[in-house]
Amino acid sequence: MPGINDILILLPEVYLTIAACVLLLLDAFLKPSQKGAVHWLSILVVLVGAYLVVSGQQTGSSVTAFSGMFVRDGVSTVLKLFSLVLMAVIFVYARPYLKARAIPFGEFYTLSIFATVGILFLVAAGSLVTVYLGLELLTLSSYALVALNRDSPLSSEAAIKYFVLGALSSGMLLYGMSMVYGATHSLDLHTIHAAIVGTEWKTLLLFGLVFMIVGIGFKLGAAPFHMWIPDVYQGAPTAVTIFIGSAQKLAAFGMAYRLLSTGMGDIAGGATGLAPQWQLMIAVLAVLSLAIGNFVAIVQTNLKRLLAYSTISHMGYLLVGLVNAGPEGYSASMFYAVSYAITSAAAFGMILVLSRAGFECEEIDDLKGLNQRSPWFAFLMLLVMFSLAGVPPLFGFYGKLLVLKAAIDAGMLWLAVVGAVAAIIGLYYYLRVVKVMYFDAPSEGSDVRATSDVMSRWMLSINALALLVLGFTWSPLLAWCQSAFGG
Repeated sequence: MPGINDILILLPEVYLTIAACVLLLLDAFLKPSQKGAVHWLSILVVLVGAYLVVSGQQTGSSVTAFSGMFVRDGVSTVLKLFSLVLMAVIFVYARPYLKARAIPFGEFYTLSIFATVGILFLVAAGSLVTVYLGLELLTLSSYALVALNRDSPLSSEAAIKYFVLGALSSGMLLYGMSMVYGATHSLDLHTIHAAIVGTEWKTLLLFGLVFMIVGIGFKLGAAPFHMWIPDVYQGAPTAVTIFIGSAQKLAAFGMAYRLLSTGMGDIAGGATGLAPQWQLMIAVLAVLSLAIGNFVAIVQTNLKRLLAYSTISHMGYLLVGLVNAGPEGYSASMFYAVSYAITSAAAFGMILVLSRAGFECEEIDDLKGLNQRSPWFAFLMLLVMFSLAGVPPLFGFYGKLLVLKAAIDAGMLWLAVVGAVAAIIGLYYYLRVVKVMYFDAPSEGSDVRATSDVMSRWMLSINALALLVLGFTWSPLLAWCQSAFGG
């Protein structure tokens, strides 16, 4: 029977679930003129959730709840904290966008918080059941969020594509889990980990591993399972795209770590699990993601689609770190996931701030002459593009450096060389955006200007400048990531 300690370990998740239900009821009874209160309450809810995560984690401790189905350790704490802080940032960005397009506040904030609960479940999963529970809570909420703009055919189309491909990938993941269960007779990830050596069903286990990696590849948006990324990024309301492109990536990394390391990694004491097999599969996905993401991004004219293919290449770098199946590789990948999530939030935040009713700042040409109209926002966008490209001393540079070093230490020099070449290719399309802002004349009839919402403009400034500040003070975050994996 679950006790009070189990509830306390899951206090952030329980609190957010109750808070989301209260917000849903509150929104139903508020007058239209009072709907703005839901926005501020939602920000408060996720910030309190972040406080509960930090206050509940004791340094170096790792505890389980509900018979091992949930794990509270350093990894879950880091991923939960950054996910919740990012949600607060996203809510600040989203308010003027939602208000200008008459998209319902209540549905957006409630679904977003439920999706956040899914993220928290996923990164703290100790069982295959919990992995699937968190994943479905996250994805089902995301399907509804993508379709939230009911007046946009593009949004509805994106939601249908996302739902169909998401259901297919979830089915494959569940099929792989069923094979792993059949081979090990357990759903607990640590028990699966220990049972790998003694099982007689190695072939069945390998088949299950392949199907699970397909599911992981889809959730990360890694090639060749990337087909949903460009259409969903472009079709979804930008206030939803920023969530899919930032906080969701932390969840995908958490799922990959729990399944591949906790469940299928090396066994303590010298015996080998399935790490040698999945390392090669991950390396192949990384190369495909780096190649497809960068080459296709070069020809994009839509800024959201460019960022979508950029996401695919960045997930390739995250996978490059994972090929080092040890604390160094895991900490490098988590550092990369955090740095990319923060940078991606700033990139889509710029689109949100420059958009207004009747105008979506989605084309690269919309940024022509931005430096002449708003030098400050052009400078912020320059920081974002350079961080995505991995230009020192910005935050994104150190993420790339660490994952490439992890690949070299794992004996895969060739993979690090592929990553370095891909970074040079990616530099082209990021510099093209900078060139358009600083050297092209504004288009006739173009009137790109920042939203009048002061909070979102301040948030964008803080978000983008953080990329510069963290570029000089990145070592404490890396040390935190390393300590989360016992390094």
